[in-house]
Amino acid sequence: MLGYILRRLLLIIPTLFGIMLINFAIIQAAPGGPIDLIVAQLQGQNVDPTARFSGGGQGETSSQAGNDQSRSARGIDPALLADLNRQFGFDRPAHERFLKMLGDYLRFDFGNSFFRGRPVTELIIEKLPVSISLGVWTTLITYLVSIPLGIRKAVKDGTPFDIWSSTLVSIGYAIPSFLFAVLLIVLFAGGSYFQWFPLRGLTSDDFHRMTWWQQILDYLWHLVLPVTAMVIGSFASLTLLTKNGFVEELGKQYVLTARAKGLAERRVLYGHVFRNAMLIVIAGFPAALLSMLFTGALLIEIIFSLDGLGLLSYEAAINRDYPIIFATLYFFTLVGLLLRLFSDLTYVLVDPRIDFAKVRV
Repeated sequence: MLGYILRRLLLIIPTLFGIMLINFAIIQAAPGGPIDLIVAQLQGQNVDPTARFSGGGQGETSSQAGNDQSRSARGIDPALLADLNRQFGFDRPAHERFLKMLGDYLRFDFGNSFFRGRPVTELIIEKLPVSISLGVWTTLITYLVSIPLGIRKAVKDGTPFDIWSSTLVSIGYAIPSFLFAVLLIVLFAGGSYFQWFPLRGLTSDDFHRMTWWQQILDYLWHLVLPVTAMVIGSFASLTLLTKNGFVEELGKQYVLTARAKGLAERRVLYGHVFRNAMLIVIAGFPAALLSMLFTGALLIEIIFSLDGLGLLSYEAAINRDYPIIFATLYFFTLVGLLLRLFSDLTYVLVDPRIDFAKVRV
């Protein structure tokens, strides 16, 4: 097992390199860039670019963005363009920028944001609590509800309970999370009826003056609506996946043999069927958690004014803030690969018969 873990950890290095290289190449071909944005502001908008522009980036950006011959750069003082290229790091060839980026990222040095004027690492750490709160609680509640519900549906397959529960989870799946979030606000956050829950932020303004137990309650109070909006559509796929896995296993010979021996139904379900039926559910855990942490909460963050990594990444893409884009990509990919390894190790906990020592990576 230790050898397998070591091989998987070593495999992370070329995987990260390949993902970063592909995305860097795509950025090179993509039109626009931070310099084009600043030039457009100088030419056609009453916007002070210095209010958002801060040089000193790491150079992990598109060479096309620094092209003096771009259409948006016409009529701009060449000396100003040269200075912008130098500050953004576009005065160096693409391969040098890429290698420098990799060297910095190995030390977890993500440079400074182009338009926020702050270290990217500081921004990620600042936004991380929101994304972790939404992702972890949503994933935890989804699994704690969907797995027992799926098992119950498998045992009661074809009964009225199975039918009406499938109807409810299907309706929840059909309603977009952002639409359900708006409905929750209208009903419970002072929209038209009740004002039971707060509308903005992860904590109250006087959070630091509260006692520790008041802080916990305040934190959970703020999470009720956004987490509810996210989990309501997450039950269907996992519930049906669990149910189908158990239904398939319940019809196999070893289950009939276990029942013939007089074992209790609970022992049959959780002692024999569970470890076989849950393997496919466990396989999807890393992707589910990663999606909840970083990509699934963008609209929820906007609706409930929660400033997390999803909103940070979206604004960075809109503003061509490449240090943030590549840093979050690097961070998300690394976390995803580690979660995938954790998923493989969880296989062994569920089914000890699995031996990864014989698996070639």
